[in-house]
Formats: sequence, C-alpha cells, structure tokens
Amino acid sequence: MKRELFSSKLGFILAAAGSAVGIGNLVAFPVMASQNGGAAFLIMYTIFVFFICLPVMLAEMSLGRHTRKSPYGAYSEIGQHKLWNGVGWLAVITPFMIGVFYLVITVWIFGYLAKAMMGQLETLAQDGAFGVFINSNELYVYMAVVIGLTFLILQGGVRQGIERAATYLMPALFIMLILLVAYVMTLENAMLGVTFFLIPDFSKINVQVLTDSLAQAFFSLSLAMGILITYGSYIQKNNDIVGAGKMVAALSLLVACCAGLLILPAVFAFDPATDPAELTDSSIGMIFMFLPKIFLALQQDIGFFGASFVASFFFLLVFFAAMTSLISIIEVPVASLMDSKGISRRKSLIVLGVLMVFLSVLSALSFGRVDWLSSFISYGGGDKSFFDVIMDVFYYSILPLNGLLLCLFVIYRWKKANLNEEMVQGNERFEGSFIQKYIDFSLGTFIPAILAIIFLLNVAGRFFGIEVF
Repeated sequence: MKRELFSSKLGFILAAAGSAVGIGNLVAFPVMASQNGGAAFLIMYTIFVFFICLPVMLAEMSLGRHTRKSPYGAYSEIGQHKLWNGVGWLAVITPFMIGVFYLVITVWIFGYLAKAMMGQLETLAQDGAFGVFINSNELYVYMAVVIGLTFLILQGGVRQGIERAATYLMPALFIMLILLVAYVMTLENAMLGVTFFLIPDFSKINVQVLTDSLAQAFFSLSLAMGILITYGSYIQKNNDIVGAGKMVAALSLLVACCAGLLILPAVFAFDPATDPAELTDSSIGMIFMFLPKIFLALQQDIGFFGASFVASFFFLLVFFAAMTSLISIIEVPVASLMDSKGISRRKSLIVLGVLMVFLSVLSALSFGRVDWLSSFISYGGGDKSFFDVIMDVFYYSILPLNGLLLCLFVIYRWKKANLNEEMVQGNERFEGSFIQKYIDFSLGTFIPAILAIIFLLNVAGRFFGIEVF
C-alpha cells in the first residue's frame, strides 16, 4: 500500500504537538513545579527538553522518515536481527498498553465534561463523587462515545483523519487555554499562584527533583512510544525535521507554562492559604477531585451558569488534549499492523480496537468494582490493581527502556552518518552545525546513561520498594 504523508510541515507539527500536549502537561506539571522550586523547576525542565529530549525526538523522527515504516518495520529493516525485531515489537506493544489506561482516563474526562455541561458541578465537587462515577454504569456510555470518535478520526487516515483533527483541535486548545488563563488572572489572589510558579527557589533542587523533571520532560514529549517514529514516516522528504522538532518542543513547553499560569492562580484564588506542598502531583487527583471544588466555589462570584460554563470550558480543553494524545498513541499499533501484515486501516482498527476495549474495560473495573482486578497482584509492598500494573510496567518502566534501546540502535546500529544524512534533507545548514555534533555525542553517551538510571530507579522503586533518593 502507498504510504500516506502529511500534507505539510505544519500538519506534522500540529499532529506531533497534539501528541506531546496531554494531561500531564496541563495539570501535573504546574503542581510539580510549585512543589519543587517554581521557576527553578521550570528552568531545569526547559534544559532537559532541549538538551536531552530534543535529540531523542529528532532521532525517532529521522528513523521513521528514512524507513517509511512504523517502529517494528524500522527496527527490523535496519536491525536485521531477531534481537532488534523484538525491540521493534516492544516499541509497538508499549503504546498499545499505554493506550489502554489512557483511554480509561479520557473517558473519565469526557464524563466530567458531560456532567459539567449538564450543570452538575455540585455533584462532581462532593467528597467521594469520583469513586462513585468511575464505578457507575454510565461510564460505559461515555466510553462508547470516545471510542466512536477515536475510530472515526483514525479511520480517516493520515491527512483526512489525524492531520485534519490536529488542525482543528490544536488551535482550539491553544485559544481555550489562553482565554482561561486571561480569565483566571482576573480573580482575586490569583497573583499568589503566579508568584509560586514563577519565583525560583533553587534550595529545593535535589537529585529527586532533577530525575522528576527529566521524567516529566521525557514523557510529556511522547518519546519512546513509537509515536514519533510512526509520525516521522509520514513526513515529506523536503520538510525540515530539525526545525519541526524544535517547534514541537517549544509548543509543549509553552503549554506547560500556560498551564502553570492557569492551575496555580485558580487554586490560590480559591484558597489564598494553600500550601503548594500539600497539592497532589497526580493529574487524576487535580482534575477529578480538587478542581471541581474550585469551579463550584466560583458560583458565589459568577453564578450557576457562569461557573458551569467555565468548568465545561476547562474540561473541553483537557478532553481535546487527551484526544490528540490518544489518537497518536493508537496510531502506532495500527500502522504497525498495517505495515507488518499488509491489511487495511479499517481492519487493523477493528482488530486492535476490540482488544484495546476489552483491556480498557478490565482496567475500568479494577477500581473496586471487581475484587480480583482491584487486587490483581502484589509487589512493591502492596496490592496493585490491573490498572496500576499496566501503568507501572509500561509507562514507568518500559518507556525509559525503549528510549535507551532507541539511542543505542540509532547510534551503534543505524550509525551517526545515516542519521545525519536524513536530518540534512530539508535543512542543508544542519551539516557541520553545533546541534549536529551535539546530537552525535549526546545520543551515544550521557543520554542513554541517564535513561538507564531512570529505568533502574523506577523498577527498584515501584516493584521492590527501594527508594534510592
């Protein structure tokens, strides 16, 4: 089958940015920053994005464009060995399993969006409301809607599906984010949140903060999920990969900064005495347990309909971010199945969709509704649910391992010369530049070493309860 391509460099940038801008960028990042030195954390995050994550991103995009294949095809074509074939399959299975729990979270967001639009803020803000909602039967109605939307977008293919969705969703997301930030800044005591976010406190920077900020940067750019290899395979040869990668990284950083100027001022407007150390760094906790109470409190100032509108606007923003990420995650196994088996996009979607929905339902049932799924296995000092196991194994552990293997593969199997030759296409100034020399050096030395350390720390902490720092 002839491979589809993005119609333009902008189409790729919006699609890749949609993948990068997810729930973690919008919610978890500002809270992590406030707890770990404010602007000091932001500075470290920025350094990691451009000096560690960007080289990995460019390597993935270049590998995809060179082979015109998904992760499995790219690794097997160049690797020519069973070991690399296995690494390729690991790079496909990982986003598939991440898609399982990401689908569940997206369904939760859509459910809260629907309830906010129906004016049920008081219900959402009640203690225990989230636990009731995730174990309700209506959850599966929302799941059907989200699955249908995702199928329709991916069925449209690269240009008519992924690129078109990104063309509408990403500008809408940016506009909504800016409007919400502008509104929150008008609230009393909002500047307290701005101060916590933008005033640096370097005394809080330690090894744990450094590893957390690097992990946040790595995960927020969708690295090592096979997404950028797959999207890279859709880039036209005359497009500038280096420039596109810089733009995607910059957009992701911009959203993280704007999110900080949205979430923290809103929190402090609600309670000026808030202690940032007591805020949850969990995206789930902030979205579904803390923020609905803030929106409900707004009713005193702007009334029932005003508060419901602001809440709906926020949940729509987060839903758009979740959908663009979910689409990119699922596209990886879909493209891989099409490449390896030569079957149509529709059939790939149906086969993978049925399996993903089955696993997602099991995950959704593992929050107390089905006992054996809620206490699926025990490790790291406690019982873990089916949902927890998927996150711990694939998101926190295998993801940095995939990044490590990618660096080793690109530098020592594909070779630096071939990587540079691919990046020069569309950007002749890249040859001999500082960034070329930096990428060659970093990908073969300290970046894989750092990813190996993150992998070992995560495995030790999550599976064996060993906290090094």
